[in-house]
Amino acid sequence: MKADSVLLYYITDRTAFPGDERSRRISLLDKIAEAATQGVDYIQFREKDLSTRDLESLAREAMQIIDEKRKLATDHWPLTTALLINSRTDVALAARADGVHLRSNDISPQEVRKAWHESCGAGAPAREIQPRDPLVAVSCHSPQEVAQAAANQATLAVFAPVFGKKDAQPTGLEPLKQACQAKIPVLALGAVTLENAQSCLQAGAAGIAAIRLFQENDIAKIIRQLRA
Repeated sequence: MKADSVLLYYITDRTAFPGDERSRRISLLDKIAEAATQGVDYIQFREKDLSTRDLESLAREAMQIIDEKRKLATDHWPLTTALLINSRTDVALAARADGVHLRSNDISPQEVRKAWHESCGAGAPAREIQPRDPLVAVSCHSPQEVAQAAANQATLAVFAPVFGKKDAQPTGLEPLKQACQAKIPVLALGAVTLENAQSCLQAGAAGIAAIRLFQENDIAKIIRQLRA
């Protein structure tokens, strides 16, 4: 794999930022702006505790920031960051996001695409700038789930937990390697650090997904090291 082709996938968690709710939201939007500016490929908007109204409102703000960054793109510095809403196709459509991230036990990617195309084909003015085909990421925990996600027309799979998670046994690198035989990109998630990321890529992962690695660090430095 070429270093500059490593896919980067930032998963948001505003509750990890210090301060009150308003401060945390500002910090989250600032980090999203930073991620988009530096060329992170995907941002999974994973604010599961918010009401539908608040989730949609904050997602709209995030999408506006990403759109503004896209307008600054050039041929030499393309900005293609995609915003994926966690498990909510309706919110993704309302916020004009690029797609959704599905849990392993969620609806299928085909169902997302069906709802998306029906909405985009309704002729409503608000849908005119909606992506015609959604990006669909799926959480997977075994090679079999990755194969199923590929068969169900997922865009990519996020395979976890490779190295660790509080409430789950780590899979290790061998299952990741098996999962990467699928016909869609597979990203490694789960206690991935700068020190162990290379082993994931050597196992065949198309990229790295993380919360803390991106959210708690200077993203430009992280990207330089991951793509070195």
